[in-house]
Order: sequence, then C-alpha cells, then structure tokens
Amino acid sequence: MLVAMADMLAGVFLRYVVTWVSATFDLPSIRFFWVEEIGEYALAWLTFIGAAIGIRRGTHFAVHLVTDRLPPRLRRAIIAGHSVLLVGFGGLLAIYGWEVSELNSQSYSPALDLNLRWLYLSAVVGGFLIVVYSLAALADALRGEIPPTVHET
Repeated sequence: MLVAMADMLAGVFLRYVVTWVSATFDLPSIRFFWVEEIGEYALAWLTFIGAAIGIRRGTHFAVHLVTDRLPPRLRRAIIAGHSVLLVGFGGLLAIYGWEVSELNSQSYSPALDLNLRWLYLSAVVGGFLIVVYSLAALADALRGEIPPTVHET
C-alpha cells in the first residue's frame, strides 16, 4: 500500500509540479515513464493479497445483512459452503495465474524492462492465500467456531 501511495504521489508531483517548473524556466524535462508500471505492479499485488486477507477476516465476498439474521447452525453451514466455493476459486486463480505467468515469462515491461512474470505471479500468490485462508475458515466452521454477528459484537 505504501509503495502504491508513494508512486501515485510521485507521479502527481512529477506530472504537475516538475513539468510546470521545467516548462516555466525552460529547463530540461524529467522523465517519469516508470510511474505507471510501478503503480500497475503495486495494484496487482495489493488487490490479490488484500482479497485473501479480506477472506480470512470474513469481510470479503459476504453479505452479512442476510446471514447475520439466520440461526447459528444455518449460518455455520453457509460459511462452510462459502469457504468450499472460495477454495475452488482460489485454486482456479492460482492455476490459471501460473499459466498466464508462464505465457508471459519471456515478455518484459516497456518502461522498466521488468519480466511480466512478476506481475502475473500476484494472481498465483493471491490464489494460494485464498485457498489457505478459506481452508482455515472451513475448519473453523466445521469446529463450530463462527464469527459473531454484527448484532452480537
């Protein structure tokens, strides 16, 4: 998150302030071709890791407005089914993310000359974490440990 924020701030500063100073005082311009690519990499990694963390906390892919009003036994069954679906989704994400990263392993980004495999490996890591955290949520549900409802906290 800090990398993405610093990159965006640097991009705005370079685009609006430094470009204006360069144009006003007839100075050589500073190139900031790298800003978009760093932002793209940071956003991809942040998205997939953030999705996995949201799943572990029970705040991602859930509609608590409906499930919190159900009896605990039914809520536990829904959480278990939800976790099984997320395990499948995370597995597909990791498998196809790996295939895409392999397909792009010979390609490089135009500005920074970074291997594009690093961009697409974010889906593999995110998918793996989604599987791990969903299995943990499934184990919790099978043991009878369900998160408290909004009304209970």
